[in-house]
Amino acid sequence: MLRTKLVLSTAIIGLMAACSPAGTPQEQTKTEPQTVETTTKSEQTESDRLNAFFQEQFELALSRSPMFKAYIGMKDGDYGKWDDPSLEYALEDYRLQIAAYDQMLAEYDYDKLDQNTQLSWRLFEYDAEQTKRGLAYMDYGYVFNQMRGAHGQIPAFMINQHRITNEQDARDYISRLIGTDSFLGGYVENARRRYENGIHPPAFVYARVIDSAKNVISGAPFSGTDDSPLLDDFKQKVGKLELDDEVKASLIAEAEAALTASVGPAYSALIEEMQTQSETAGDDDGVWKLPEGAAYYADRLQTMTTTKMSPTEIHDLGLSEVARIHGEMRTIMAKVEFDGTLPEFMEFMRSDPQFYYPDTDEGRAAYLAKATDIIDVMRTRLDDIFITKPKAEIIVKAVEPFREATAGKAFYQRPAIDGSRPGTYYANLYKMESMPTYQMEALAYHEGIPGHHMQGSIAQELGDLPMFRKFGGYTAYSEGWGLYSEYAPKEMGFYSDPYSDFGRLSMEIWRAARLVVDTGLHDKRWTRQQAIDYLATNTPNSLSDCTNAIERYIVMPGQATAYKIGMLKILELRANAETQLGDKFDIREFHDVVLANGAVPLAVLEELVGEWVTSKQAG
Repeated sequence: MLRTKLVLSTAIIGLMAACSPAGTPQEQTKTEPQTVETTTKSEQTESDRLNAFFQEQFELALSRSPMFKAYIGMKDGDYGKWDDPSLEYALEDYRLQIAAYDQMLAEYDYDKLDQNTQLSWRLFEYDAEQTKRGLAYMDYGYVFNQMRGAHGQIPAFMINQHRITNEQDARDYISRLIGTDSFLGGYVENARRRYENGIHPPAFVYARVIDSAKNVISGAPFSGTDDSPLLDDFKQKVGKLELDDEVKASLIAEAEAALTASVGPAYSALIEEMQTQSETAGDDDGVWKLPEGAAYYADRLQTMTTTKMSPTEIHDLGLSEVARIHGEMRTIMAKVEFDGTLPEFMEFMRSDPQFYYPDTDEGRAAYLAKATDIIDVMRTRLDDIFITKPKAEIIVKAVEPFREATAGKAFYQRPAIDGSRPGTYYANLYKMESMPTYQMEALAYHEGIPGHHMQGSIAQELGDLPMFRKFGGYTAYSEGWGLYSEYAPKEMGFYSDPYSDFGRLSMEIWRAARLVVDTGLHDKRWTRQQAIDYLATNTPNSLSDCTNAIERYIVMPGQATAYKIGMLKILELRANAETQLGDKFDIREFHDVVLANGAVPLAVLEELVGEWVTSKQAG
């Protein structure tokens, strides 16, 4: 996340939900700069006026976040700075967003807007209301955990977002290294305050954070001879510049000094704080243990699913879906003539060597090559089910060593909006036993094409959306589309290998089981081990997979429920449209309706599909 505190600009909220897009020059951030600059107020429509207002709010959010600027590719006087992590700054963000919402209500007329701008109004309103609802819990989330936090964000940001194309960029990099002490220190202060207020993760989290922090300051100039991740990154980037060797050497020496004087002490202070907190941390895993924990969890579920489903409704839905998918798995088990029970078949799938690449550099390279090939083949078939397709390219990369031990199985990073960096599907190849070949198709479709790369890139490339919608995000929508994108290729003839089709089901049951264990942990007071046992019994994933997943759900309450709920809504809307339209139904048009408005809450998506169906019926 860009910040672990509550971020209140709608644009920045969208950025975090969309996995940190990056890369556009400052002058390209305006949606329609000529219209705003050359049209007089009397000639502007109400939609023109409101879109200009949205652009002003986006630019205000931009001005308050040097890191957001870097994510979208801007280089200005803030390029060497970090965001302000303080609670006071978060509260100011809140006041600014609500003031902007109030201004919209007071100064603009909804009834005079065109249809697209009315939708923008509604989304701006939805985000503001969500922010108001979440104000009571703005100081809740765990500042540092094994999945996210400034300790891991700093090297990831510097390596992946801070581009160095000239000497000034290098000096800005050094400036950020120097500022790490106060930036990371601000988050340590936030974590200490929350701990004192009873907001802290269970004991097991601390060891993960400490290990991750130690990885960042392992190697030169802190210890040993091999370069630490940040020094190695800086040397590689500076080495590509056309500068005199003396200048390069001087820059590297300055970076080493900044690492020693600021980065090292900052991470040491974090480690010390985590060690102190761990001494009195408990083993209760769910957020029910927190002050007003039940209300907090209800808010997380509403935010993540964009519905008002209760924990019990979500839990029961998960149990039902797990049972259904088990039935489909038994069908595949019969198809491959496996003689045994479903648990025995799952054990066969998780343990037989034929389903895994070697745990070697060659095995990892083979995995990346195959994943790339899967995406390339799917790209040739996109015309079958899509009208609008992304212009941005996509690449497949392994998760970097400094964060692979605690990162998720796979994730996606949006491309640069100016085309300077492709979208990236990250595969975590830390343990090859967690990346079976039979799941490769489903993973590549989810993270790449037709999944997150299609959804995120198309949103960024839509010319008639205000910037806050281009970067907007609702987890149920984006992850629901990702999971739906695992299913859609089956109808196109993919998953021809029954074992690969089992892999698709194994990914789907993983998301169905999440509904059970997430609500189990945070509402029904399951223990960590109880939740791990449920996954290990009902899915074919390895025990390490199950353990890592439960630890993720513990520190990210509610997030894991969004996938299946979003997918089921998309499938429901599609089935209803097929029933109502019959021969008039066009899957390509349906997908355009789902993707062509950017991210929206599920209720809004239902309205958009309904409007499309009505227009088709009218002929």
